[in-house]
Amino acid sequence: MSYATAVNVMLAVQEKKASAVDIYRPLRQYIATTYGEREAQAAEDDLESVRQLRLDLEKSPDAAANPNLRRDILLSYYRALSVIEPRFPISPDRAHVHSLTFTWFDAFKPNKKASQQSLHLEKAAILFNLGAVNSQIALSADRTDAAGLKQACNYFQSAAGAFGYLKDHAAGRAAAGGATVDLSVECAGMLEKLMLAQAQECFFEKVIADAKPPALCSKVARQVGLYYEETHATLNAPPLNQHFDRTWISHVQLKAAQYYAEACYRCSLDLHEKEEIAEEICRLKIGINALADAKKSVRGVAQPLLDAVNKLETNMNRNLERAVKENNRVYLMRVPEASSLAALPAASLVKPTSMAEVFDASKETLFSRIVPDSSTKALSKYTDMVDNIIRTQAEKLQQGSEIARVKLKEMDLPESILALEGNFSLPVELKEDVEAVQISGGPSGLEAELQQLRDLRQVNQELLVQTEELLQKESSEDAQFRTQFGTKWTRPQSSTLTKNLQDRLNKFAANIKQAADSDARIERSIRDNLELMAILNRRPIESALPSLARPIMSLDGNEDAIVGALKQSLRQLENLGAQRAGLEDMLKEMKRKDDILPKLMSSTGSQEDLFRKEISKYDQICGEIAQNIEAQEQILLQIQAQNEDFSAVFNLEDYKADRERCYKQIAAAVAKYREIKENVNEGLKFYVTLQDAITNIKQQCSDFTMTRSIQCREMIEDVQRQLSGLSFKADVRPSYNYPSADQASIQRNASQQSELQSTPQHPQAAFHHRPGEQPRPGYSHPYPGYTNPQQAPYLAPTGQYQHPQQPPSHQYGQPAYPGWRGPYYNAHQHPQGSHPPPPYTMPSPYPPPPHQGSYYRPQ
Repeated sequence: MSYATAVNVMLAVQEKKASAVDIYRPLRQYIATTYGEREAQAAEDDLESVRQLRLDLEKSPDAAANPNLRRDILLSYYRALSVIEPRFPISPDRAHVHSLTFTWFDAFKPNKKASQQSLHLEKAAILFNLGAVNSQIALSADRTDAAGLKQACNYFQSAAGAFGYLKDHAAGRAAAGGATVDLSVECAGMLEKLMLAQAQECFFEKVIADAKPPALCSKVARQVGLYYEETHATLNAPPLNQHFDRTWISHVQLKAAQYYAEACYRCSLDLHEKEEIAEEICRLKIGINALADAKKSVRGVAQPLLDAVNKLETNMNRNLERAVKENNRVYLMRVPEASSLAALPAASLVKPTSMAEVFDASKETLFSRIVPDSSTKALSKYTDMVDNIIRTQAEKLQQGSEIARVKLKEMDLPESILALEGNFSLPVELKEDVEAVQISGGPSGLEAELQQLRDLRQVNQELLVQTEELLQKESSEDAQFRTQFGTKWTRPQSSTLTKNLQDRLNKFAANIKQAADSDARIERSIRDNLELMAILNRRPIESALPSLARPIMSLDGNEDAIVGALKQSLRQLENLGAQRAGLEDMLKEMKRKDDILPKLMSSTGSQEDLFRKEISKYDQICGEIAQNIEAQEQILLQIQAQNEDFSAVFNLEDYKADRERCYKQIAAAVAKYREIKENVNEGLKFYVTLQDAITNIKQQCSDFTMTRSIQCREMIEDVQRQLSGLSFKADVRPSYNYPSADQASIQRNASQQSELQSTPQHPQAAFHHRPGEQPRPGYSHPYPGYTNPQQAPYLAPTGQYQHPQQPPSHQYGQPAYPGWRGPYYNAHQHPQGSHPPPPYTMPSPYPPPPHQGSYYRPQ
């Protein structure tokens, strides 16, 4: 590929010049006044960086050996101004930075200048100079090779981007404060079109060098001419027509004519190839006339440009002469009027470079510690907007998942598919109930608990018999001596003293009889419902559920296809659910990373515009959520249709009915087991409480018989002395006080308390439950630590109850110390006047336990 050594003449823009200004002191004073001296000291380095950038810009552009370095300085300073503007308001207002004034000179008329106490002029001037530097870099590129041509084209587009940004974002604000003409909206727009024209001109040079087809070259050339025509129109209108040098206007005017003629010339070449000679002749005449008209009115243009125009005119005249001869000799076509021809097509291959990323100051660290209240409030507003989006979309995702769950439950999916494959499942609550039953022993463990009831009942019966035998023995001895000694046996009869004890024993016997009836009812209930509860012994319980079988006969044999299609749809639905979970996580992650404070602090435009732009980044994920919900709706409709076919082929309704019956059977078995279990627990609790009460009264009877035995020996000795004639006088005869059985027990207990203070306590054996521990309801075992009823410490082998520990003997048959109570007595567990543990809330088949406090008080 070769490029012409002669290139077209182009224009570059000179930079504006600025007056020196000290930006450091006014900003520092404002920071110290508004935010405090500490913040001012922390901002020293940032202030120094900004001051140095301003000093570099104040230097003459010629002093910058490297234009790219100059460009970088302009960009850095502009971003610094973007950070400064929202933090430090600069204006004549005394509450603002009021001692800072910026002055800039016109780039095209250096004798004119403008000054403002505002960053608007400063930022507009920096944008202008950035476009100017880019145009200078583009003009300095070597367009004789491909790399240089590409560089020139790119920098002209960057210059157009800078001037376009000036026109759209800064020129209006600067002009409102009294800026020079070069910073007006009209001038910025004109320079933008000029830079685009020259960038498109670079493309034209490339397509010519690459020998592209004449039709394409014509389109590219026509667009170059259009850009120059727009530039010329703006230059000829106020306020620019009196501001620019005439050579600028002539240059642009001639360029517009040149490239219009060039487009006509390239179009004529294409027409000649197509043998459309008549239109070729017309196009050539139009282009030649345009060049002639432009050459008459232009003054002071560069000679290389005139040479290029003259060369083009010569080529067009030569081709016109050839075309006219060919038409006259061969084609004999009528040449159309110029007004009858269609406009030449154009193709734009350039556009202004976007400056949004170049000017983005959100990553700048200057003055990052200083955040005004207004920015904080604005950030809070944006955060509310984001939260509203997140909340709305999250609700849509959750609603989608809930709709899918409800629809599948209505269709009994995927349970029916799993049942077909042999994977059964119970409802969660029912399965938990069954597991609790099986952990507690299940129906097969009820027999062991019944045996425990029998053993406890027998222990209570034996204790009751032993207690009654004590009283009967004492009563028999008393009757024997009363018969032997007659009237000399003056103590009260046993029956009068033991009436209360005997009444209580009778009540206990009645309670045991009633409890035995309750035990019998429990045993009958177990026998009657054993078949119902047997299902609870199945392990796993799912094995008791009915199975969903394939049809015995099939007409078309498409069962597998129906099942496969339904499974595929369920997998698609599952994938959509997983996608929703991922989308929700993406939303949360986007919100976590969405920090627009740096952009907010560097933005000079409308906050609403910034918010709309930033919020728009959530549009994509919101669209994906909407697509997901819509896709799920379609899949659910598809699954519903497929499930209807599945239900019809596999007779799903009958299977559901069988399964529901099985569920109800299991639930009924659990309920009956719980009822029996609670009744058994009530019985165990009753017998334990009754055993404690009988043990207590047995101890009272033992104390009573011991006291009566001592009295009996003393009275026998007294009677024997009387009979032997050794009786004493009446005034020295001992008198006997015969307390009742309850009074004797109270007196003995009082004496025991005094003796226990000097006598070591006998260790008391543990009772049914540990101190402070109450029998537990529900499925828990009523005897913690004992899996075998025979291991319970209060149980004796059936039929041979034996007190586990007898007291040491005494010379008169009395205990070694009166306070001894034996292993069944536990004053801490059931103090005097206390009641047994409260009954369970379920109705008990057992009679209420006796009031233990009655055994501690005289009736």
